[in-house]
Amino acid sequence: MVVVAILAAGRGTRMKSNLPKVLHTLGGRSLVERVIKSVEPLSPSRQLVIVGYQAEEVKAAMQSIPRLEFVEQTVQLGTGHAIQQLLPHLEGYTGDLLILNGDLPLIRTETLKHLLQTHQENQNAATILTAHLSDPRGYGRVFCNSENVVQQMVEDKDCTTAQKQNSRINAGVYCFNWSKLAQFLPHLQANNAQKEYYLTDAVTQVGKVMAVDVEDYQEIVGINDRLQLATATEILQTRIKEKWMVAGVTLIDPHSITIDDTVEIQPDVIIEPQTHLRGKTVIQTGSRIGPGSLIENSHLGENVTVLYSVVVDSTVDAGTKIGPYTHLRGHVQVGAACRVGNFVELKNTHIGDRTNVAHLSYLGDTTLGTKVNIGAGTITANYDGVKKHPTKIGDRTKTGANSVLVAPVTLGDDVYVAAGSTVTEDVPDNSLVIARSRQVVKPDWQKQSQ
Repeated sequence: MVVVAILAAGRGTRMKSNLPKVLHTLGGRSLVERVIKSVEPLSPSRQLVIVGYQAEEVKAAMQSIPRLEFVEQTVQLGTGHAIQQLLPHLEGYTGDLLILNGDLPLIRTETLKHLLQTHQENQNAATILTAHLSDPRGYGRVFCNSENVVQQMVEDKDCTTAQKQNSRINAGVYCFNWSKLAQFLPHLQANNAQKEYYLTDAVTQVGKVMAVDVEDYQEIVGINDRLQLATATEILQTRIKEKWMVAGVTLIDPHSITIDDTVEIQPDVIIEPQTHLRGKTVIQTGSRIGPGSLIENSHLGENVTVLYSVVVDSTVDAGTKIGPYTHLRGHVQVGAACRVGNFVELKNTHIGDRTNVAHLSYLGDTTLGTKVNIGAGTITANYDGVKKHPTKIGDRTKTGANSVLVAPVTLGDDVYVAAGSTVTEDVPDNSLVIARSRQVVKPDWQKQSQ
């Protein structure tokens, strides 16, 4: 049995931000959410998140994650003080406690499983995750014997010059026998330069403690400032892109592409340079995205092409061509085998199969049927200054160039709208609508006007 505690109370002053450090995002998720996801496969009996700075904001950001419990650390006096806050919440508990920092977003589940297994198989009082770094500055040092039994732990700020030569560092991940830790926690003291209560002081006091070295030191990259956040982003992007290329996705110029790890991509998709995939996006097989495109929280069907375009919160069905320079936003749904082309913006619009909006159009709050053709420069005037109004266009209807459809308005099936018309009234099925002034030509106009 294991309980997980995640330290998420700090402000993160070096981030130079009003946002709590653990809520800064990496690859589509907050830092603390990444830590939570890494422990979920361990099936912990409880997950406790210790919050402090802007606690309500942190709680609100994680309200959709099930089974979380929040423990408040109203004054932040160090990691040991944070774990002291668990004493009343874990009264009577006799299992193990896995402790992680909320700013450790690259830790792998496999590493945590190995740490927990080592802890339990050796019946340790505590087991800590460590790593060897070529430049250990800023990290607490761990001193072990030949059997990886911990002898001493010293925070970087408290190290002597000789101790700072040790390259084995504390990764900030601990597994404790809770009963033994709980006995020592009330006796922690703040005898250090920071006048804080360090959890590391408990490590060498609870009994047998072992160190487990992480194989990939990049997993324990912490986030204390924007530079480290950028480093973590680069590491995560490498992981994500390698994963998709191995799975059968072609990335042309991977260095210019970014992909959130919340994105799902099927085999035989091609991602062109300067393309960015965000949020809960799904791209199905055979699609070609980019170059120069942004897809966010959208679902693209099979064999869709998107060229130099932005697609947000939208769905595009199989065989449809988007772009260049198209913007879909606000829950657009585009049917199969459509074309939405040059300099077209769609907002909250549903388009039926085999419909074309080829160029220079804006359609907002509009429903189009199948086999509709929208002429160049057609717009729906959907906003009256107070409210948005809908437009409905039936099957096989065609609009001429530079048409304006003033909502609310309905065009039936098989309607033809003459070029340059401003349509303000509903049009029945199988009709031609001409809503423009008759052309008047006055010869020799300039001579007469002089």
